[in-house]
Amino acid sequence: MDHVNEFPWNWLPEHVEEYFGDLRSIHQLKHSTIRGYQSTLRRFSSYVSNPDYGWDRVCEQRFGTHPSQVFFDWNTASHSQEYEGRASKRPFTKAELQMLFDHADDQVELMAATGRKGWKAAYRDAVMLKVTYSYGLRFNELRHLQTVDFATNPQARRFGKAGVCKVRFGKSRKGSPFKPRSVLTVFDWTGGVIEDWLANGRGTLETLDLFPSERGGLICESTLLRRLRRYLAELGLPMDGLDLHSLRRSYATHLLEDGWDPRFVQYQMGHEHASTTGIYQFVSDDFRNSTLRAALDRTMDEVLGVQMRGQW
Repeated sequence: MDHVNEFPWNWLPEHVEEYFGDLRSIHQLKHSTIRGYQSTLRRFSSYVSNPDYGWDRVCEQRFGTHPSQVFFDWNTASHSQEYEGRASKRPFTKAELQMLFDHADDQVELMAATGRKGWKAAYRDAVMLKVTYSYGLRFNELRHLQTVDFATNPQARRFGKAGVCKVRFGKSRKGSPFKPRSVLTVFDWTGGVIEDWLANGRGTLETLDLFPSERGGLICESTLLRRLRRYLAELGLPMDGLDLHSLRRSYATHLLEDGWDPRFVQYQMGHEHASTTGIYQFVSDDFRNSTLRAALDRTMDEVLGVQMRGQW
């Protein structure tokens, strides 16, 4: 409204192009952000122009015109790629991740010991950071988790009731519904973190949401992101390239570094293609050097073995 200075029943496709052209060129918004705006406005236009609701008749009577759908495939962005992040984004190293989690726990203990308000929110955010990494989750998948989304894995009962995490709001593509998946627990400490939060942090709330906000709704990404950035600044870690999604990148990277099968990592991440998992693969130099060294050693052993057999 502020941009085109026209009410919705006067919107035209050229208004759409002008508005989002300015968002891209002048305001430098990300592709994913623009696509989100377009999706919301497209649904709104569908609503007000649908004859089932009667807005078209009301507008026709009052203004002599009626709203119509002006958002189409040819003037809006489609979600055709799995990864839309910037090249500067990177995962946490294992040392950085340990520093982050330890600092988050220390802040909770400090706030609780001094009786400061907000210790429970800090505790919730610390658990959210750990759960994000534990299952390689996107933020929208994380914020929609409920207490009923965890179950025992019969093949790995040592993880207790948190052996499987059922993700119901997996990333969709090209307007399709959310894509659900099950993520198996792989870290020994994950079950304890979740059980402790359910017992001592979340408490007995009426809502099923695993991480409700102070007002009982879902957590906003900006809330957790502010906490993460503050912790990174306090630890002196570089904030350029590190964000909430870096925890998901770290999950894939660390599993591959520890020798987990790439196909298993692909399923855990919810990727249709192995090439997409490769985008999140930022193995360290030490891992690559050790892998190369092992391959060279195997080759040398095979060559020496052939020569020795020839001498025999």
